[in-house]
Amino acid sequence: MSTTLTRAPFDLARIRADFPILGQLVHGKPLVYLDNAATTQKPASVIEAETRYYETENANIHRGVHLLSQIATRDYENARKKVARFLNSADATEIIFVRGATEAINLVSNSWGRKNVGKDDEIVITHMEHHSNIVPWQMLCEQTGAKLRVVPINDAGELDLEAYRAMLGERTKLVAVVHVSNALGTINPVKQMIAEAHAHGACVLVDGAQAVSHLRVDVRDLDADFYVFSGHKLFAPTGVGALYGKKALLQKMPPWQGGGDMIASVSFEKTTYNALPYKFEAGTPNIAGGIGLGAAIDYVEALGFEAIAAWEGALLEHGTKVLTAIPRVRLVGTAHEKASVLSFVVDGVHPHDIGTILDFEGVAIRTGHHCAQPVMDRFGIPATARASLAFYNTFEEIDALAAALHKVMEVFPHDGGQ
Repeated sequence: MSTTLTRAPFDLARIRADFPILGQLVHGKPLVYLDNAATTQKPASVIEAETRYYETENANIHRGVHLLSQIATRDYENARKKVARFLNSADATEIIFVRGATEAINLVSNSWGRKNVGKDDEIVITHMEHHSNIVPWQMLCEQTGAKLRVVPINDAGELDLEAYRAMLGERTKLVAVVHVSNALGTINPVKQMIAEAHAHGACVLVDGAQAVSHLRVDVRDLDADFYVFSGHKLFAPTGVGALYGKKALLQKMPPWQGGGDMIASVSFEKTTYNALPYKFEAGTPNIAGGIGLGAAIDYVEALGFEAIAAWEGALLEHGTKVLTAIPRVRLVGTAHEKASVLSFVVDGVHPHDIGTILDFEGVAIRTGHHCAQPVMDRFGIPATARASLAFYNTFEEIDALAAALHKVMEVFPHDGGQ
C-alpha cells in the first residue's frame, strides 16, 4: 500500500475527540495508543449506546411482552441488520451473534465440522493463523481422524499460493484462512483462495478479526461460506462478535449449544429448534454489546473505508520508513499487501523490555507471540514488539514511538554481548 497522503482525509482532531481515552496521560506522558490489533478504543457514541441501553431500556429480549423488552429487542435486532449490511450479507438471518471470532470458529468446527468432516478428510489452514484458527481444527481432527494441512509462508510473510493449490484435492473439506494477519499485517488474497477451494468442492471460513476495521468486506463478492469477526477489534465493546454463514449451510447445521431461545418447543420426548439465526444463540446474549456493535458500525461507515484505508496506508508507510531507519530495528512481516501492523525486533533487546520502556514514555504497544506461536517459529524468534494502527493515530504518534525506541537503545546499548 503506497500513498503520498500527509493529512488525514477527515477532521482528525474531531475524530480523536470522539475517543475520550485518547486524551489522558500515562506515566505523565500523552497516551500514544498503538495496540489496536489487540483491541480498539471506543468512540463516545458506542459508550453512550451501551449506557443508554442500561439507563432506559434494560430488559431481556425476544420473550417479553412489556415495552422495555420490545424496545431492547428492536434495538438488538436492528444491530443484526447493521452487521448484515456491513458485510453485504443477503439476509440478516445469516448473522449469528457470538462472543467473538474465537467462539464463531468453534461454532463452525463443532457444528458444521462434526457433520461434514470424517476420517482422512483434510482441513487446510495457513502458517500465519491466530491460535483461534488453529486449535479448533486440531480438536476436530483429533475427534474425527481428519488431517490438518498447513500452507507455508515466505520470508516476507506471504502465503505460498503454489503450495496452497497443490494441497487442494478431493479430500479437502474446509479451508480456514485469516484475511489479515494479526502478527504480520499481511493481507491475504482470500477471494482468489476461496474460488480455488470451491473448485475442489471445499468450504471456506475466513477469519476477519483484523480485517473489518481496515477493509471493506463484502462476503457475497468474496463468496465466503463463513466469515467471522470480533466487535472489540471494530471499536465496539468486548464480548460480542458475529458469524456470517451462507443460509443454505446454516440451515443444515445442528445447534452446538442447547438452552433457552434456541428452541421452538421442548418436551421430555423431543425438542424442536428455533429458526435462523436463533438456533445458534442459546441463552441470554450480550444485548448491550450487540447494540454497541451496531453503533460502532454506524461510526466507521460514516467515516468511510476509502478514507480510512488511505489514512492508515499513509501511517503504515511513514511507520515503515521511520522504523527501518533506526539501527538494530528489523521489521518482521514485509508483505507487499499489508494493513496497519508494524511488527519488529530490536537486536539485543527482548520485546518485553521494549514494551516496558515504551510504556513509561506513554506509548502502548503489544509484545509477545501475539497468539501466533507458529509465526514466531517460522521466523526463528520467541516474540516481537508490535505497533498496530487505527484511523485515529497520527504521524506525530509514530514519531513518538521512534523517539521512545531511541531511549530503548540508550538503556540497552549494543556492545555485542547484550
